[in-house]
Amino acid sequence: MVPIKSDIGGNISRLEAKYNCDPSKFNHLYSMVHAEVETKTANASSSCTNGLLWLTRAMDIIVELFHNLHEHPDWTLSQACIDSYDKTLKKWHGWIASTTFMVALKLAPDRKKFLEAVGGSGDLNGNMEKFCSTFAPLLKENHEFLASVGIDDLKAS
Repeated sequence: MVPIKSDIGGNISRLEAKYNCDPSKFNHLYSMVHAEVETKTANASSSCTNGLLWLTRAMDIIVELFHNLHEHPDWTLSQACIDSYDKTLKKWHGWIASTTFMVALKLAPDRKKFLEAVGGSGDLNGNMEKFCSTFAPLLKENHEFLASVGIDDLKAS
């Protein structure tokens, strides 16, 4: 999970750095994207637009994973991950990234250990359901915005 965590952290850092360079201009994520679209830098792999796209996709798989864990209590963590990956990121990855994902699954803990690690205290099933129902519409909004500026269909380079 270290490469995924590093990738997500890098995208967040990129967006944060852009915001910090001019907080009044970039007080909304979409303003960063509009600025890059205007300067024709949005498609660059190091752009904030690309960072927002991949951060949104990373959150897509996380939401789908928790949805699967909530809806399919009989599935292993690997089954839930594979299904989540197939529904979210697989179409955007090439052969190397897909293979890397499948190899990384071999290092995944079992379902019970994973849920204990992320669950904390309280109603785990209720929290998963609330997380998915609350977060999914925000991701949909991001995808619609990114599609409106012609960015939502970029594949991994």
